[in-house]
Amino acid sequence: AAAGLSYVGGYVINTYKSYDNFLQDKYALLPAVIIICVAVVMFIIGLIGCCATFRESRVGLGLFLAIILVIFIAEVSAFVLGFVYREKVKTDVQGTMRSVFEKYDGKNPESTVVDYLQEQLHCCGVKNYSDWTTTQWFNSTGNSSVPLSCCRQDMKNCTGRLDQPQEL
Repeated sequence: AAAGLSYVGGYVINTYKSYDNFLQDKYALLPAVIIICVAVVMFIIGLIGCCATFRESRVGLGLFLAIILVIFIAEVSAFVLGFVYREKVKTDVQGTMRSVFEKYDGKNPESTVVDYLQEQLHCCGVKNYSDWTTTQWFNSTGNSSVPLSCCRQDMKNCTGRLDQPQEL
C-alpha cells in the first residue's frame, strides 16, 4: 500500500507540471506531498506491526493498535474537511481557470496550456463552450468560433464555430 501511495504522489507531482498555470496557489502540491508522507508513515507502521506480530510482543501490538486508531481519526477528519471545503476549492480553481482563459491569445504559454488541457480532458471552456464568448480572444477574432482545441477529436473538419456545437 505504501508503494502504491508513493507512486500516486509522484504521479500527481509529475502531472502538476502540465497544469501549473491553472493551479497558481503554492499549496496546490500539498495533497501530493501529504500522500508521500503518509506512504512513508504507513511503511514504518507496517514494519512495527510485522515485528510486533513476529515477536508476539503485547507492547508492540498495543502501540500498533494505538497508531492505527490515530490514523483512523485523522482519515475521518480529512474526509470531513474535504467535504466542508469542496465548494471553496471548486470556486478557487474555476476563478483561476477563468483568468487564464481570459489571457488566451493562441500564442502565449498560457494558450498552449489551455489547448493542452482542453484536448487532454476532452472539454471546452471552464464549464462549456459558451465560456469563450466572454473572453478577449473571442471578441478580437470576430468569427464566432472557439479555439480548435475545443473540437471533438473524431471531427476532422471542425472549425470551432459556435453555430456547429455538435462538433465541440
